[in-house]
Amino acid sequence: MADSVKKVLFVNSEMVPYLPESPVGNLCRQLPQGIQERKKEIRAFMPKYGCINERKNQLHEVIRLSGMNIIISDVDRPLVIKVASISSARIQVYFIDNEDYFRRKEIFRDGEGRFFADNGERAIFYARGVLETVKKLRWAPDIIHCHGWISHVLPLYLKKAYKDDPVFSGAKVVLSLYDDTPAETFADGLAETILFGGIKLKDVPLPEKAGGMELAQLAAQYSDGIILGSAGVDPALQAYVRELGKPFLPFDAAALADGSYMDQYNAFYDSLSQ
Repeated sequence: MADSVKKVLFVNSEMVPYLPESPVGNLCRQLPQGIQERKKEIRAFMPKYGCINERKNQLHEVIRLSGMNIIISDVDRPLVIKVASISSARIQVYFIDNEDYFRRKEIFRDGEGRFFADNGERAIFYARGVLETVKKLRWAPDIIHCHGWISHVLPLYLKKAYKDDPVFSGAKVVLSLYDDTPAETFADGLAETILFGGIKLKDVPLPEKAGGMELAQLAAQYSDGIILGSAGVDPALQAYVRELGKPFLPFDAAALADGSYMDQYNAFYDSLSQ
C-alpha cells in the first residue's frame, strides 16, 4: 500500500540549534528532516523563547501571518509569527511569539527556579497560535505530532474547537510523551481558561489545581496515537496511556540511538490514516 500520509506538522517544545542540545531538542531537529527525506511534506513550530538569539539564527517576522489577537482570560494577546531556516536540512521553522508570554529570557522557570505562574496560559497561546497559523498557511496536515508539555493543549483544541475546519478535518494527532512533565501545578482554573470555540467544561476534565500529569492525561485522551519518547516517563502516566487502548509505540532506546526510530515513526504515522 502506498504511504497515505503526505503532510506532517511538528509542534515542538524545543529544537536544536535554537536551544542548547537535549534529547528532546535533538530529536525535534532530526525527525522533521528524516520524515521529509521519506517524501513527506513537513512544517515545524516552536515557541520563540526570549533566550533565542534572533540575529544569530536569522529569524524574521512573517507579516502576512502575524497581526491577529488571541484572547486569553479576557485579554487580547497579539500573535507574532517569525521564521528561520535550517539550510542544511531544507527546513523552515515557524516561531510563535508574544511579548507577554515569550520575551522573557528563561524558558519555563525564573532565575530562582520557580515555575512561571502563567505557564498554563503560555501553553494555551502556543496551541492556538500554531493552529491559527496553519489555517493561514492553508496547509492541511495529515498528522500533527506534539512534543513536550507546552504542546499538550493542542489535541483538545484540534478535536473540539477546530474539528470542522477543512484544514484540520482529516488530521490525526500523535503525542510523544517525555520526562519533562512538570511536577508543579498551573494557576487555578486552567480548565476555564482553556475554554474556547464551543468547548465545554465537561470536555476539559481537569481539577481546579491541575498539574503537568493531568495536562498530559488530557492530551493523551484527545490524541490518536501515543509514543513514549523517554525512558523516564512517569509510570502512572505510562499506565494511564496504555489503558486508553490507543495505537502505541513504546520507548526504544536502541532505535533512538541508531536512528531507526525515523522509520518506526514514519510507519506509525501511515498506520493511523489507514
